[in-house]
Amino acid sequence: MRNNESPTPKQLGYYFPAEFALHAATWLSWPHKEASWPGKIHAIYPYYSQFVKELSLSEKVCINVNDESMKAFAIQCLQQAGVAMPQIEFFLHPTNDAWCRDHGPAFLINHAAAQKKVIVDWDYNAWGGKYPPHDLDDIIPTLIAKKYGIPVFHPGIIMEGGSVEFNGSGTVLTSTACLLNPNRNPHLNQAQVENYLMEYYGVGQVLWIDEGIIGDDTDGHIDDTVRFVSENTVLAVVEPDKNDDNYELLQNNLKQLKAMRLHNGKQLNIVELPMPDAVVYEGQRLPASYANFYIANRSVIVPIFNCEKDEKALQIIQDCFPGRKVVGIDSTEIIWGLGSFHCLSQQEPAV
Repeated sequence: MRNNESPTPKQLGYYFPAEFALHAATWLSWPHKEASWPGKIHAIYPYYSQFVKELSLSEKVCINVNDESMKAFAIQCLQQAGVAMPQIEFFLHPTNDAWCRDHGPAFLINHAAAQKKVIVDWDYNAWGGKYPPHDLDDIIPTLIAKKYGIPVFHPGIIMEGGSVEFNGSGTVLTSTACLLNPNRNPHLNQAQVENYLMEYYGVGQVLWIDEGIIGDDTDGHIDDTVRFVSENTVLAVVEPDKNDDNYELLQNNLKQLKAMRLHNGKQLNIVELPMPDAVVYEGQRLPASYANFYIANRSVIVPIFNCEKDEKALQIIQDCFPGRKVVGIDSTEIIWGLGSFHCLSQQEPAV
């Protein structure tokens, strides 16, 4: 559904809800690519299954698997973790990798439409062609749309779910480091990228920060740095150590956030969230961030890293979500894959 005559989702009244809006389900793609967790993919499954268990307490969990063998292994892992299996639904949708935030479906809703939910299937090139192949991941949204029998839109440009953050009221936050990187859409300038975001996510305003964190192989996804917790409030990651490589770039982001005005004319309420201590494995600085949390219906699932800042970070996040229980899950094994719980998941809104 893409040509000059076809109306865009925004023109049809659809929009991408905030993550803190009610979900019908969470979508995941079962991890299986050993090269994403070289030498230790086996170590992530207990923590990944714990994540699924927490999700299943308040919503359905839809999991893409490659085949029946992978499904059987997933069931074994989840049962060992005590997951309520009636809450889990498997889909035989083969994937290249596990990062469903970036290759999964972007669900848009319109309460007034006869068809209340649609999917946008952005093109996907594994963060600028870094990790081929990515052909299976690229078609996941369309497979889900066909399974559900709902319309699917194809904007025809590269976009990843982790690069955009929504307040559900007309504003999207993103980063120039990622979306203006020439390895994504070199033929588009900033104004053209903004137009795609507005037309295919159903928003009226795009706000930009510059940077991502050190070690982030996505070229600066917003879900490691700034997260909406309400229409007007963001959690913004800061680095307390002035000697840390993240200090200046996160201070720059903070300065930009303070100068922003929302669609409604208001300034952002900014809550500062500390970075964890540096997580280094095999000499590599990993993109560990408490901001890579996932907002489920009744809980907020936060990656923690076995350091003194964990408790402070959990309390800051809890204060932002008085109606939800904040749950910390050890992410020191999972972060070796260069992402955590938010990167692994994509919400399907209720409508």
